[in-house]
Amino acid sequence: MQARLTSIVGQVTYSNNFNSMKYKIFTILLFFTLIGIHKAFACTNLIVTKGASKDGSIMITYAADSHIRYGAAVFLPAADHEPGDVREVYHYENGKLMGTIPEVAHTFSVVHFINEFQVAVGESTFGGLGALYGQKDAILDYGSLMRIGLQRAKTARELIKVMTDLVAEYGYASGGESFSISDPNEAWIMEMVGRGKYGKGGIWVARRVPDGYVSGHANQARITTFPFQNTNGWNDREQTVYHSPDIISFAKEHGFYKGKDKDFSFADVYNPMTFAGARYCEARVWSFFRKINNNIRENQSITDFVTGKIEHDKKFIDGGANPNGYASNRLPLWVKPDSLLTLQQVMNAMRDHYEDTPMDMRNGTGAGPFECPYRWRPMTFEVDGQKYLNERAIATQQTGYSFVAQSRNWLPAPVGGIIWFGVDDTDGCVYTPFYCGITEIPESYRVGNGSMISWSETSAFWTFNQLTNWGYTRYNLIHPEVEKYQSQLENQFMNEVQVVDKLAEKQYSDNPESAIEYITKYSVYSGNKLVSDWKNFYHFLFMKYMDGNVKATDNGRLKDNGNGRNIPPMPQQPGYGKEWEKMMIQGTGDLLKVPDK
Repeated sequence: MQARLTSIVGQVTYSNNFNSMKYKIFTILLFFTLIGIHKAFACTNLIVTKGASKDGSIMITYAADSHIRYGAAVFLPAADHEPGDVREVYHYENGKLMGTIPEVAHTFSVVHFINEFQVAVGESTFGGLGALYGQKDAILDYGSLMRIGLQRAKTARELIKVMTDLVAEYGYASGGESFSISDPNEAWIMEMVGRGKYGKGGIWVARRVPDGYVSGHANQARITTFPFQNTNGWNDREQTVYHSPDIISFAKEHGFYKGKDKDFSFADVYNPMTFAGARYCEARVWSFFRKINNNIRENQSITDFVTGKIEHDKKFIDGGANPNGYASNRLPLWVKPDSLLTLQQVMNAMRDHYEDTPMDMRNGTGAGPFECPYRWRPMTFEVDGQKYLNERAIATQQTGYSFVAQSRNWLPAPVGGIIWFGVDDTDGCVYTPFYCGITEIPESYRVGNGSMISWSETSAFWTFNQLTNWGYTRYNLIHPEVEKYQSQLENQFMNEVQVVDKLAEKQYSDNPESAIEYITKYSVYSGNKLVSDWKNFYHFLFMKYMDGNVKATDNGRLKDNGNGRNIPPMPQQPGYGKEWEKMMIQGTGDLLKVPDK
């Protein structure tokens, strides 16, 4: 491993020469690359505080799920700006020019959704009340807000303030959103809706996740009641709740809420719980909580809730009164894990298909003979006038990219932050480490290297999609090999990162520029090398499993029949399996029967 790390310095070159014109052109190209991206309500975020992680890091995850989203990593360099400079704001999804806002004197560098100070952000869309959509002349949608915020904030609290100040001044051009926001010391969940025709800006609330706990969100608002604050004390480290001052009065004024202030629930008022919200959205958070908390796992009422059986008892699960008749058996906002979580556990949580639960997607006719835990869309269908559903798990085929952002307060900021980045389905990706202080993205992950409608042989997205999509066809045979190699590579990266951390930390104390160069070269080399290795792995698996056969292997190589002519021995032919064979003959009568004589 040390030899591999040492060789990186000599194998990778890069450039950090951005003048103002190149930066402007890059920004325009970046946003136009995102034209046409459709935002489905289909993203999952998990949040782990430092007191809940085994190594003391803070982690947030994000799966960007859309059937037309291309997986690539964005880099925005730090930049200085002159008085009077403006930033053109393009809609994050459709590329439309929304308007301009004044630039600040200096903007920080951003590696996708983590900045050079280890501040990270993710999101999931919940939509909310239709009356609060469509804010006239609003400039900032959720994606632009996240990126601009990261360019201007040094802490999670600053990011909350920057984002909420920006929408107050320039308007909010999105529906309801939940945000995960973290830095090396704190993790927050913030939820926001627009004001629709009733004014400019957003209605929002943010809560700090208590240290030692985990949270998450997946397209359903999750902050219910909260301690109302008379002022937002941004410099008060003891304050753990921030919100718009009219969060309750706005709802009352426009007829969205009629109860007492103390019983006001943001989620229940601005995004009322439905069957879809429980089954398609909250169930994904539950799939994480149940793995790490026995009380959640054993609570039948909560299990009922995530399958869509919503109760409206007079008391909530925790015993508190429920005067407004809200969903009483819903998931808590956060839970304490039974044991500290590792980085690998968090990565694996993003690969869940409800295994070993009543919704296990490996089961049923829809899984096919090879137990594929995926269901092709649409999510609902009708048979004889009855509507049915396909489960929506965290791991899903339409993921463009996902990440685990890790912030570590014991290291210098550019070294302490890592965005473990993967493309395509989380179940089939490999999370590769990009340090937050790097000055270049690996070519294989770079914006512009391929697109959703243009192929690139060096693209990470197309390389991973090629194997994953083929692997769906015989999942229970092929995926165990994918999982084994995936684990091997991620463990290798984790071991390497421990060495890189120490070397980069030492270099940073002597020469920060040298340390930045080192972590950049490591990140670039690792990303590009991974794509090359994965392409070779796909070629090997394709040869091994082609035509429904399984060729013999020896130490990771396909075996010769012994004659030295590259001819394999006769392969195994596992067929469809006994249970599926029984299903295959149902209703066929004598058509497929072989006579006894």
